[in-house]
Amino acid sequence: MQKDYYKILGVPKNSSQEEIKKAYYKLAHLYHPDKKGGDEAKFKEINEAYQVLSNKEKRAQYDKFGTTFGNNNQAQGGFSGFNWEDFSRGFEGIEDIFDIFGDRFTGFKQKEQDLRQGSDIEIEIEIPLESVLKDQQKEIKINKNVRCSRCEGSGAEPGSKVKECFSCRGKGRVQQIKKTIFGTFTHYVVCPECQGEGIKPEKPCNVCRGEGRIQKEETLVINIPAGIDNNQIIKVKGMGEAGRRGGKSGDLYIKVLIKPHRLFTRKGDDIFYKTNITFSQAALGDKIKIPTLEGKDIIMKVPQGIESGKILKISNKGIPHFHGIGKGDLYVQLNIETPQKLTQKQKELLEKLKEEGL
Repeated sequence: MQKDYYKILGVPKNSSQEEIKKAYYKLAHLYHPDKKGGDEAKFKEINEAYQVLSNKEKRAQYDKFGTTFGNNNQAQGGFSGFNWEDFSRGFEGIEDIFDIFGDRFTGFKQKEQDLRQGSDIEIEIEIPLESVLKDQQKEIKINKNVRCSRCEGSGAEPGSKVKECFSCRGKGRVQQIKKTIFGTFTHYVVCPECQGEGIKPEKPCNVCRGEGRIQKEETLVINIPAGIDNNQIIKVKGMGEAGRRGGKSGDLYIKVLIKPHRLFTRKGDDIFYKTNITFSQAALGDKIKIPTLEGKDIIMKVPQGIESGKILKISNKGIPHFHGIGKGDLYVQLNIETPQKLTQKQKELLEKLKEEGL
């Protein structure tokens, strides 16, 4: 026999969603199995009716087709005992079948705490290359969900309590019955009253409206270790979005971007620098000043007879090893510069050198 969901809830067919909700609350309180004189079978029937009528799409389908599939009326096209309307309606449930079996195979394992847990936050910050030489602290501002100070994250107005959801009895899920061409299937869905949490504030907080969190700009001080590399990610546990109603906070992920340096190029923990020297310096050797990331110049010896493009290494003048001991190296590429303009005296001297085979 077809069930009359409106009759079960005691409301007319033209009732608003709010009227249906009020009727459901009243009956659910009356027949809740945990209450004295409760009726579990009646409670399940009330819950089934509410699951359909509280959903606009399901309600429209119910109003059009009802809850039963197939009847013995004469169908279109002269086929006895077959109803085309019921047949087409039956196929509307095929997609739900995959959801049903999906629940069977994967199970309803999501915990209450997981549903309330705050989301992770991902941000990017940019720092200069020279700042990676030592540990540093950086202040950042993030607009995110933080714990409500009025209710201390519970979602309940001070003085009121957080109670078990009477609809799902704290399970966070309710039973749903699906009727398809393959038969009737029972599976569980997230409770629409508590959104799967299993609890509800007796009186929602006036500030956060029962969420247990509010949007606010928060200033954080983060630690950036020495030697951090470009695109490396720092995880700050528990500094993401605050969870709903006391749920666990998410984590903060900070992607560090290193600004390009005007003098040095980084490769791993080593840095590379290019400079020009004169022909006489290359031929005779010399001592030249080389800049460093620390900002202090050092003296480097240019060997006699060095060729253009030669790379010399200065040890321990690179980037500190990340969470390690020691540093990378500084590599200096020496390019012999050919003068574009010469004085008369320079030309004469070069002519003499040319005569000497240089």
